[in-house]
Amino acid sequence: MNRKILKVGIMPMEQYKKRTIEIAKGLYKPKKDEPKVWFESIKSMAQILSNENQKLLQVIIENNPKSLKELEDLTGRAKSNLSRTLRTLERYGIVELHKQNNALVPEVKATHFQVEFGLEAA
Repeated sequence: MNRKILKVGIMPMEQYKKRTIEIAKGLYKPKKDEPKVWFESIKSMAQILSNENQKLLQVIIENNPKSLKELEDLTGRAKSNLSRTLRTLERYGIVELHKQNNALVPEVKATHFQVEFGLEAA
């Protein structure tokens, strides 16, 4: 299995909004190696990368399910719960959902995570 590294950053919402506005105005150009995915806190990142979600990603990697129904059978989790979780993981670039033969097929896009954050004086 290839290591697919996702670089994530942690930045308070106000600072993230300021950064986004500066980018939009052309005042700041993100560096190539900067995170593309941002969380407001370590706590919010931990919720997305919870043990339960890590187990789900492992099941997808090991079993390569061809539908949410198959994933439901493998995990014992309700399809509605899986769908909601996978859509959240997709928003963060951790999984990708493909339509294939009228089924939603999950694919893990990130297997390793690098976290970047710093503390700034107010």
